Amino acid sequence: MKGIWIVGDQLIEDNLLIENSPQSPLIMIEHTGFSLSRTYHKKKLILVWSAMRHYAEKLRKRGADLTYVKTPEMEKTLNKWIKNKEIDELHISEPANIHLKKDIERLNHNCKVVFLPDNQFMWQAQEFRDWANSRKKLLMEDFYRTGRKKYEILIEKDGKPPGGKWNLDRENRKPPPKDGFQEEPPQHIKFPPDKITKEVIAEVERSQYPTYGKGKDFNLAVTHEDAKKALDYFIEEKLANFGSYQDIMLAGDNVLWHSILSPYLNLGLLHPLNVVKKAELAYYQKNIPLNSIEGFIRQILGWREYMHCIYNYKGDKYLKNNWFNHERELPTMYWYPERTAMNCMASVIEEVRDTGYAHHIQRLMVLSNFALLAEINPLEVKNWFHTAFIDAYDWVMQPNVIGMGQFADGGIIATKPYISSANYINKMSDYCRNCAYNHNHRTGVDACPFNYLYWAFLHKNNEKLRNIARMKLILKNLDRIDKKELKQILAQADDFLKSLK
Repeated sequence: MKGIWIVGDQLIEDNLLIENSPQSPLIMIEHTGFSLSRTYHKKKLILVWSAMRHYAEKLRKRGADLTYVKTPEMEKTLNKWIKNKEIDELHISEPANIHLKKDIERLNHNCKVVFLPDNQFMWQAQEFRDWANSRKKLLMEDFYRTGRKKYEILIEKDGKPPGGKWNLDRENRKPPPKDGFQEEPPQHIKFPPDKITKEVIAEVERSQYPTYGKGKDFNLAVTHEDAKKALDYFIEEKLANFGSYQDIMLAGDNVLWHSILSPYLNLGLLHPLNVVKKAELAYYQKNIPLNSIEGFIRQILGWREYMHCIYNYKGDKYLKNNWFNHERELPTMYWYPERTAMNCMASVIEEVRDTGYAHHIQRLMVLSNFALLAEINPLEVKNWFHTAFIDAYDWVMQPNVIGMGQFADGGIIATKPYISSANYINKMSDYCRNCAYNHNHRTGVDACPFNYLYWAFLHKNNEKLRNIARMKLILKNLDRIDKKELKQILAQADDFLKSLK
């Protein structure tokens, strides 16, 4: 008898495992051992477990022979089911998590285990290996263009992109208008918890699991139907302005024109190709600006697929990268935002603690930027991101944090370290208006830590960074700083780093 194991982050609507064997018994396991092995945001646990239970309910209504178990003992539970159902061949989609696959392979089953292709992504691992092995550099831009051509997304009849450009990122960097928005950011779509979700919330709140953040005010989609509503709402209400304003940051609003579809994509509640095609259709039917459509599609067909492929291609060794040899422990402000006077850090971290979410520029240019300048061990940064975010999985966080955020891979993913002084944060946000520090000052009691840490970082890593083409102009600015002021900058940076706890 063939049996099918559906893993908790593969809640695919058109699941080929089930469609190809509709009479086979199914099992889903809420493995609470995962929740005990590391700290998770409360909203992440609520999201995953509620989505799993809703998925199970849908399968039961279709008449599936489903066994759903919540247990800390995955192997014992699975073997009991295999014996009771007389399973001699267990089918499972290739897990996105490398470690989970190894754990499954180590389990002592009395049956054959068959891993089938994971249809939750647009690229399969072997496809990427074939592409990567033919290239000297694994540039995301090249990968993205290949993906556009492969799936014929935003391609004109002559084979060229609309407007003649593949990437419109330069048009997507508008700062917040000084006189306010002509059209205020729309409210984000919310989904009130139903009976199942309320039960999960209660379980998480009274549990002894190591958790972070708040479970209160949970309002995420937990079904395919609601995830599709979230996608439709984003396209109708937000997508037109998404491109131009995707990089801005405002205190008290970590959503703005962003979609918050990543949790649903990463669980299987939405399929990336469907999302990309629906956005493309909106361009042709609704006259939505091309820079918004292209920017959104690039995040999914480009970065999301690229991160998953890099994770599989590089394997476990990638996590050990530490190009700058940073070893400082993660400061407690990442857990307790009230412990820093830096308004940008406090604002973003407080929102993450409340919601489990921050958009990509908050993650990259505030949270990751500070961690890199403050010489935090990249593995500690990655672990915090995995804990703090509702869309966090190993395949997402390893390349995004280790590679993109911390440049710990030395340039496999990014073409330069993504670092900045307070100037960028002041330009793209309102954080500096109500901060105890002055974003214009590089030294002195009111100088913004981002300023002296930035220049100190460039000075300390001068030799390494000079070999990176995109850093040469920046390093020329370092050379122009007066030696006396540079000495003050280095001393103040050193004192600040020593005070970090």
